[in-house]
Amino acid sequence: MNTPSPLISSALKDVHPKAKIGSNVHIGSFTVIEEDVVIGDNCRIGSNVHIFNGARIGDGVQIFPFASISATPQSLRRDEEKAILEIGNGTIIREACTLNRGNPSFGGTTSIGQECLLMAYVHVAHDCHVGNNCVLANNVTLAGHIEVGKYATLGGLVAVHQFVRLGEQVMIGGGSLVRKDVPPFVTAAREPLSYAGINSIGLRRRGFSIEDMHHIEDLYRILFVKGYSIRKAIDVIENELPQTRYSEQILNFVRNAKRGLMKGFKER
Repeated sequence: MNTPSPLISSALKDVHPKAKIGSNVHIGSFTVIEEDVVIGDNCRIGSNVHIFNGARIGDGVQIFPFASISATPQSLRRDEEKAILEIGNGTIIREACTLNRGNPSFGGTTSIGQECLLMAYVHVAHDCHVGNNCVLANNVTLAGHIEVGKYATLGGLVAVHQFVRLGEQVMIGGGSLVRKDVPPFVTAAREPLSYAGINSIGLRRRGFSIEDMHHIEDLYRILFVKGYSIRKAIDVIENELPQTRYSEQILNFVRNAKRGLMKGFKER
């Protein structure tokens, strides 16, 4: 960490002298930064932001006005032990986002990965873990203890129940209520939340081949379209389809779905 050298846009700010602030950091007017805060180099902190104790912010992070970073969890349980919120390099936090630090009773860490985009009014509750390169659109709400895999995209107004897991490279349609786990590589929509195909656009952008995408479609056709029970679908995949890293990844996710899986496809 270099010698602190925040760029001053106005004297009307409250930065604790013990906060560790990197070089070339812009801090806007009326912003509060508490004592136990670490901010990396080349960050831009907007006006009227409050960064509470426990924030660990990487390099090149942008935080827009009125965001609340690393506040205590919204919980009736009061725990005064140290807890943290980690924000990875290059992540953008737009206006009025509320990101809570972890609860020490449950691990004590909330984490947002690198190169993420959290649009306006996103809420991330305590002990959530959001992977790298995720996009959470306006008004997405994550309850506590949620895991979001890398390259996931959540549409506007998506609300996710506590302890749910979202696999990597999923696409959740706007306005969805997510009560069950969503496995990797799929698009999910409707009410109740259901399988709507694989995330073909996202997978193409990530460089997946046509053959790999067809293989993933075959896996999910057995899991979600054929009408099998999950146990029967796993047996069919293991005995009738070639075993690949994708089948292993998907089956491991399915076997560890403590909240159960979202619904399969049904004709309307």
